[in-house]
Amino acid sequence: MTFSIVGRCAETGQLGIAISSSSIAVGARCPWVRAGVGAVATQNVTLPALGPQVLDLLEHEAIDPTLAVERALQADEWRAYRQVTTVDSQGRTFAFTGEQALGVHNAVRGEQCVAAGNMLSGKEVIEAMVTAFEATRGALADRLLAAMQAALAAGGEAGPVHSAALKIVDKQVWPVVDLRVDWAEDDPIGQLESLWQAYRPQMLDYIARALNPTAAPSYGVPGDE
Repeated sequence: MTFSIVGRCAETGQLGIAISSSSIAVGARCPWVRAGVGAVATQNVTLPALGPQVLDLLEHEAIDPTLAVERALQADEWRAYRQVTTVDSQGRTFAFTGEQALGVHNAVRGEQCVAAGNMLSGKEVIEAMVTAFEATRGALADRLLAAMQAALAAGGEAGPVHSAALKIVDKQVWPVVDLRVDWAEDDPIGQLESLWQAYRPQMLDYIARALNPTAAPSYGVPGDE
C-alpha cells in the first residue's frame, strides 16, 4: 500500500520524507519531521502516534534511532503490523518491519537515508530508491523525489498509487516544505513533483516573510501590497 524514503542532507542538515500510497491522504498520517531532531515514516497498518513518540525519544532522551523506535513500539500491542523508518539529525538510521507487513515488503538503509515499502511489485523497488537518493545531487527535495521516481520505474506498488506527500524541515520549527496530493486517479507522484517545482522558487521568500514581513516580495495574492 505504501513506499517511502526518509533522508538527511549532509550539507544543510535538512531532514525530510517523500511518501506515496494507494490510500487517500497519506500525508495526513504517515510523515513526521522535526527540525534538528529527525524524520520518521510510519506505514503499513499505520499508527500515527508512533511518529511523534519516536521524535520525542530522539529529542528528549538523546538515544539513537534504533532504540527510539524499539522503545516506541514496546507499548504497541499491534507492532507486528507496523513499518517504521527513521533518520536522525546525525544521519543515523533504523528500519523496522513487523511480521504482519502486507504483501511483498522491504526496507533498505543507505547513506543518511532509509527506504521502505509494502504491497510492492518487487523488493527491488526499495533498493532502487536508495540508489537514486545516493546518486542524485542537489536539494534534499530533489533527491527524495528522484527516489520516488526510481521506485515507479522499478515497478512501484503492486496496485495503483493515489496519494503522495513531501515534507522537509530546515532550521525553523515549521516545515519549509509541506506538499501533498491527497487523491489522484493517476500519477500523484508526478503531481507532487509539479507542486515542488511551483513552490521551489517561492520557498525562501515565504521563510523571509515569516521572519520579517517587510523582506519578501508580493506574489499577487489579494491583500498583498
